[in-house]
Amino acid sequence: MPAADCLALFLAHLLGERRLADKTVEAYQRDIGDFLGFITDHTGQDVTLVDLGALKVTDFRAYLAHRRRGDKALSSSSIGRHLSALRTFFRYIERRWDIRNDALALIKGPRAKRPLPKALSVSGAQQMMDGGLNPEREAWIEARNVAVMSLLYGAGLRISEALSLTSSQTPLGDTLVITGKGGKSRLVPILSVVAEAVARYQSLCPFSVAPDAPMFRGARGGVLNPRIIQGEMQNLRAAFGLPDSATPHALRHSFATHLLAGGGDLRTIQQLLGHASLSTTQRYTDVDGAALIRVHKAAHPRAKISR
Repeated sequence: MPAADCLALFLAHLLGERRLADKTVEAYQRDIGDFLGFITDHTGQDVTLVDLGALKVTDFRAYLAHRRRGDKALSSSSIGRHLSALRTFFRYIERRWDIRNDALALIKGPRAKRPLPKALSVSGAQQMMDGGLNPEREAWIEARNVAVMSLLYGAGLRISEALSLTSSQTPLGDTLVITGKGGKSRLVPILSVVAEAVARYQSLCPFSVAPDAPMFRGARGGVLNPRIIQGEMQNLRAAFGLPDSATPHALRHSFATHLLAGGGDLRTIQQLLGHASLSTTQRYTDVDGAALIRVHKAAHPRAKISR
């Protein structure tokens, strides 16, 4: 059976039995079709089902090398997507026709670089904290949004951590014990401006909240949905011309980046963020380093000469 016929049956399987979206199936068709076209050129003959089972490690590596060259070279993440599509295709071949290829299992995809945290500028973060976007909105809702964002930027909390705070944990003192991912607890210093923002929200909140219940409430009194804060930040982005990267989690990134820029110790920042590994926190050194390079190039009197 020609490999092209195998691909057609595979795509019909994705559409009919697995009911994948049309765009997803198109991506499979594009990636696997590209692979089959390369193998045809690579071997100098039309590829059959039996040929697919006989492909060697060198054949797969030659294809990946091909996709990394030229003007249309793929990124590491795209290479990983291609490999994932191929593995799905070859699993289908094995189930349908009992044609097995062990060589593909020996191919390891490139490790995709984790994107750097996208922090706001100090002025951008301050605009988020100031609020006041909608003067007609109820004061307690405005105070609530400011309080949540203050906890993200002023204390480095994850949004889930901020929204899980209970009334029994207030009034906030100089420190707060936070239980984060994996049930690990950490001690977080609380700035007076953060404590004041939370206290103001509580004084204006019209709902009675049980001591052990989440204190941040939605407009109808239910537990506040994080999408409400995400939507508020989207409105703030539009109003202040901030980048799309200005999300609730970006405030936590900004907390770490601005601490590091101010001379904060990396180990201390790791503890404040609740990172299990220092390597996770070290990503912020790349962010701060990139900012330093931009400032240096823009401000140094010899920068234009050396370009």
